[in-house]
Amino acid sequence: MNLAPDSDAALVLVGHGSTKNDMSAHPVRAQAETLRQRGLFAEVHAAFWKEPPFVAGILDRIETTTVFVVPFFISEGYFSQIAIPAALGFPELVSPEDRILVHAGRTIIYTRPVGVHPSLTGVLLARARQVVTEHPFPLKPPSAAISLFIAGHGTPQNANNRAAVDAHVERIRRAADYPAVHSVFLEEEPRIAACYELAPTRHIVMVPCFLSDGLHVVEDIPVLLGEPEAVVRQRLATGMPTWRNPTERQGKLVWYARAAGTEAHLPDVVLELVKEARGWLSAGKTRR
Repeated sequence: MNLAPDSDAALVLVGHGSTKNDMSAHPVRAQAETLRQRGLFAEVHAAFWKEPPFVAGILDRIETTTVFVVPFFISEGYFSQIAIPAALGFPELVSPEDRILVHAGRTIIYTRPVGVHPSLTGVLLARARQVVTEHPFPLKPPSAAISLFIAGHGTPQNANNRAAVDAHVERIRRAADYPAVHSVFLEEEPRIAACYELAPTRHIVMVPCFLSDGLHVVEDIPVLLGEPEAVVRQRLATGMPTWRNPTERQGKLVWYARAAGTEAHLPDVVLELVKEARGWLSAGKTRR
């Protein structure tokens, strides 16, 4: 998308990070570098909750008077809605006004999470198309012959996680010609393994609605799809993909896409969120 450069603004992408999985932070760092190369901001930083550079101290490293903070999360959950804003000095986030903080001559704007923006739907669709294009065995099936599944985490403790995934599924149903499009989850019904019963076609494409290739994506979901756990762990230990595209399971041919976090279109989602936040500033929705 087109966004005017701002020589006095910084952009911060904030992810969860991990002390156990180096790949968790990779998409945040990679997309921060991509956005840095576009030259739209005076500074672009990556920060994390669980690993350095930590979000709690990131503002001390920034010199600009305006800072856009974009949470690199799928949904408005505990970390993106409570823990990270609190670490930055924000109050409870209820309205756009609560997402703009003026302190010591600096304006900090905390956007909505990447995963709730409608343009992420296009990123998930791109992943679905990409995986069958890259692995057209025995032939690339048309979308009309594919049942598409969007896999989320889900949790009974936070309805927002499921709501974000379901919203993308509804938009895909309206925009694409797949005969079946469903949400499936790790911790809610329908579960990921239910895809075999729900799919009316022989071809299945599973796209993880996650932003990084963490253990849920590279280990848990392949096992739930039927890959032996020992095989998955062996592949993981040797740096191999933990799912071979396509793999036949329960009479279905299954393609499993990569997480959305490194998709080439994702920086445009970030910029859409910044554009939205600039609208809040223009409307004068500022908390001091």
